[in-house]
Amino acid sequence: MKQTPVAVAFAVACLGIAAFSTMDAVVKGLVLAIGTYNTLLWRSFAGIVVSGGPWLARRSAWPARPAMKLHIERGVVSAVMSMLFFWGLARTPIAQAVALTFIAPLIAQGLAVLLLKERMKKGALIGSFLAFGGVLVILSGQAAAKMGPEAFHGAIAVLLSAICYAYNIILMRRQAQLADAYEVTFFQSLVVAISFALVMPWFAELPPLEHAPMIIVAAILATFSLAMLGWAYARAEASYLAPVEFTAFIWGSLWGFLIFDEHVGLATLAGAALIVAGCWIAARAPDLERELIP
Repeated sequence: MKQTPVAVAFAVACLGIAAFSTMDAVVKGLVLAIGTYNTLLWRSFAGIVVSGGPWLARRSAWPARPAMKLHIERGVVSAVMSMLFFWGLARTPIAQAVALTFIAPLIAQGLAVLLLKERMKKGALIGSFLAFGGVLVILSGQAAAKMGPEAFHGAIAVLLSAICYAYNIILMRRQAQLADAYEVTFFQSLVVAISFALVMPWFAELPPLEHAPMIIVAAILATFSLAMLGWAYARAEASYLAPVEFTAFIWGSLWGFLIFDEHVGLATLAGAALIVAGCWIAARAPDLERELIP
């Protein structure tokens, strides 16, 4: 079988992030309407249905123990990560929340070297620092704005979520080596749903029927994103794909403006330009780059 070019894997990962960012906007609207826990609970149930069809249609065998262990680990981490992120997202602008999560790819690149024994590439390193410089430009432009207690607590929750997501990126790469995208997507949806369902007797409420279409849309977007990212991480190293996460800021800014009237300033635009430049540098074929860490 012909090997997939790493540039294709990078492009597919970008598509996955675009879908995930669009889902963020949909979920933020739901969180404001029915609360964080109930949004994520019912979305995860819908996700089982959406992702289960393709997995069952392939008549796949039950995962082996090593793969199942990773499915459970990543599912639990994802449940904690999503709860923290969307609780924080409801209290901060989408662009700002996404900018705060950009700590995750930088942590993930270090973890990929330590845990996956990958080698750091020059383009990935330079691209990450350039993109992170874009984040600093954005945050400097927002420094003059006074944050209330709710926004501050939201920012802290998003930062904690970013730390979880850094480890999630590593698990995604390990998971992709043991299972295909269909299996990864279905079992993550299943484990996340079970994790949230454990506290249903105390927190669950049936949402109004009017919110059902958006819950289903959120589940479809999340499933599509997981499938695209799973496919990409099975074909390229985590340290190479990690900077793809920076493209989420562009989508977050767009949906924040169009849906929630969250305006983007000049500093934000300048930072976004640096982010795009950083991702372009990181997308160069790694076999043409000089390795920085032997």
